Amino acid sequence: MEWVKGTLEVKTHGKGMLKINAQLSSLIDELNVHEGMCFLFLPHVSASLVISEGFDPSARRDVEDFYERLVPEGKLGYKHTLEGLDDSPAHIKATLTQPALTIPIDNGQLNLGIWQGVYLFEHRSHPQNRTIIVRCLKVN
Repeated sequence: MEWVKGTLEVKTHGKGMLKINAQLSSLIDELNVHEGMCFLFLPHVSASLVISEGFDPSARRDVEDFYERLVPEGKLGYKHTLEGLDDSPAHIKATLTQPALTIPIDNGQLNLGIWQGVYLFEHRSHPQNRTIIVRCLKVN
C-alpha cells in the first residue's frame, strides 16, 4: 500500500452546494489510484463536505433551504458577527455537517451509490476560495 496526495481548489459563488464528483474523479485518475480509499478534509470553519442526492437539483435546493431555515442569518441574536451576519450561522452549519469524508475507490472510481453526489457545502454569503486536502491509500 502507498499514500498519495493532492488538493482540489474550489471557488464558490457564495452559499450553496457545489458538486465536486468530476474534480475528484480527475484527481483520482491523475494520482493513478485503481483500488483504495479516498480521504477528504476541508480545513475551513465555515464550509463543509457532504454526500447528498446528486441527480435532481431540487433535492440539493431542499437541503440548502433546510439549513437556511434551521440556522437563519440575523434572527437569533448571534454574538460572533465579526465578518458579517453570515459569520456565526456559517460556523454553526459547519458543526452540523462535517469537514471530512472517506470514500472507497474501486476500479479507478469513487464507489458511490448511483444517486450520490459529493459536495462542498459553502455556508458563507460571499464567494470563497476553498482548498480540499485529498489523501488516498492506494492498494498496489
